[in-house]
Amino acid sequence: MNGEKDLEILLRSMRPKLSGSQFVFCNILPDKLSILKMEPLFVFREEEGATIIIEKQQADSESLDYDDVWSWITLTVHSSLSAVGFLAAITTKLSENRISVNVVSAYFHDHLFVPQEKASLAMRVLNDLQGLR
Repeated sequence: MNGEKDLEILLRSMRPKLSGSQFVFCNILPDKLSILKMEPLFVFREEEGATIIIEKQQADSESLDYDDVWSWITLTVHSSLSAVGFLAAITTKLSENRISVNVVSAYFHDHLFVPQEKASLAMRVLNDLQGLR
């Protein structure tokens, strides 16, 4: 089950989907990670601690510190992890519209976390790039 590598096909068929939830990025020590009462959406362990992406409501209930609130956009096309230029094209267009983005690539899809207040604009930019507008 290989993902798509052709840039033109990827852009034309990325079908962005916006989640209705709010997410935050938190940094926690590994011992705190093991006692969380919920499972984060994403965990990446670094030397300084674990970065987690978690729903804002859950972070608040656990009294976790965070800086910003993010919206989650999934690019629903099955993209190959070795595709070249797909994320570069997307992040360039978002940057041109002054939208910061944090990207998580998983086996089937790429996931974009954009500032909550710019989620609608990000969706318009992605739909324009896909050729839907």
